[in-house]
Amino acid sequence: MNRFLIILFFSFTAFSQTKVDSISIKKDSLRAYKNKPFFSDKDLKKIDSLLVQQSFSASFVDTLNFVMNDKDIENNTVVALTTDVLKARLYQLNQNTPFNLAYNPALEKVINSYLVQRRKQFPELMSRAKYYFPMFEKYLDKYDIPLEMKYLAVVESALIPNIKSHAGATGLWQFMFGTGKLYDLKVSSYVDERQDPVKSTIAACEYLSRLFKVFGDWDLALAAYNSGPGNVLKAIKRSGGQKNYWNIRQFLPRETASYVPAFYATMYIFEYAEEHQLYPNMPRFYDFETDTVQVKRTIGFDQISEIIGLEQEVLTFLNPSYKLDVIPYVENRNYALRLPKHKIIDFLDKEHEIYALADLDDSKREKPLPENFAMDKSIRYKVKSGDNLGKIAMKFGVRVSDLKSWNKLKTSNIDVGQRLNIFPKKNATIAKEEPKNQVKTTFVIPENAKFDIYEVKEGDSLWIISKKFDKVSIDDLKKWNNIWNENILKPGMKLKILKS
Repeated sequence: MNRFLIILFFSFTAFSQTKVDSISIKKDSLRAYKNKPFFSDKDLKKIDSLLVQQSFSASFVDTLNFVMNDKDIENNTVVALTTDVLKARLYQLNQNTPFNLAYNPALEKVINSYLVQRRKQFPELMSRAKYYFPMFEKYLDKYDIPLEMKYLAVVESALIPNIKSHAGATGLWQFMFGTGKLYDLKVSSYVDERQDPVKSTIAACEYLSRLFKVFGDWDLALAAYNSGPGNVLKAIKRSGGQKNYWNIRQFLPRETASYVPAFYATMYIFEYAEEHQLYPNMPRFYDFETDTVQVKRTIGFDQISEIIGLEQEVLTFLNPSYKLDVIPYVENRNYALRLPKHKIIDFLDKEHEIYALADLDDSKREKPLPENFAMDKSIRYKVKSGDNLGKIAMKFGVRVSDLKSWNKLKTSNIDVGQRLNIFPKKNATIAKEEPKNQVKTTFVIPENAKFDIYEVKEGDSLWIISKKFDKVSIDDLKKWNNIWNENILKPGMKLKILKS
């Protein structure tokens, strides 16, 4: 995104309240860490320096096309629920969570502003939650972390696994490069494991567990997740030794002071969604509907899609850690492919065909350019069916960012037939031209064909729409409606659906 979207920047005193004792932590809720040391001074310094680069504005708010600041909060006069009702509901939530979820007038304003200004975003957020939350809960339970911690990922990333903040924090749990490295999240040209839902969730659980070991309080662990444990320890010291989040809040960085209340507001809205007539959109998948297989060579999503008949958009959704839509094969570190369960058999049955197609595609990538080929000499490349910027960049030995810069592209979307200016590297390779005598097929709609009309809704994509109709593919929708760029879809647009 081009800029951060800022919310919750109001005065520190807005959430201030009478000092209260720290909530008690039951002994049996503490995990045993016999073999894991506390953070060393070196660890604290390292993590703090990394996390301080990313602010609260680089997480949840960076993913929702909405701006909110102090003035917006103060002038928000629309009330979505009464104070008495909110107090009662927060009290009930507080009885069932180890978080210090108490009523506060400023928290009430935040909840109301979420329910009013952000209302349209929650159905899609809740839809993503249907897919990710069961997996989150599995690992949170394994690490003895409160299940409500799943809402942290909503605040961090709006449950978009490949989201990246301006500071460089990436993935569902917004790990910085260095912090991810501490928890064995690998990053390469092909793969970013910070975007892997399972691996990043395990890393987040390990990190949160260590933070709880340091502070013995989940509110403080949350604050430390955002700003680093060192900054929270400093705030405790400056407060005179207080260990309740609300009592040290004024000594925390401004972004962190707003971070925990945002978590509370998100928790409340998800827990009381039905009471506010908020319902999730239809999820693309449920976690239990998918499974993984190991690949035995480097293959691309386009090759898998062609052989087993699964839309490439689905592969991208289920496998967000593969940055170029390519699954690399690395000895002793095999990478997995996640598929809908009903496609696992197809993949295993046709695995050799997929690898054969990959071999064929590799064989087309030849013809080294002459040694004296100058970097300032450009090639005019015509985009072919199945191309994406990642594949084109690989063909010519350049970066995706270069392609965007040379062609003034604001996004990674390209169209078949589009011409791109490319300045290949000295020893890059170019693909063979397709045989010129190849016969092109055209799609003909019967003269007596009858169509239903579908109105595009907020959050729709061609893939989502295709799943609402029996035996309708993305290609069908494109052909019936003369659509070649999905970005033209707008809520209210009418699409023709051929009657079966």
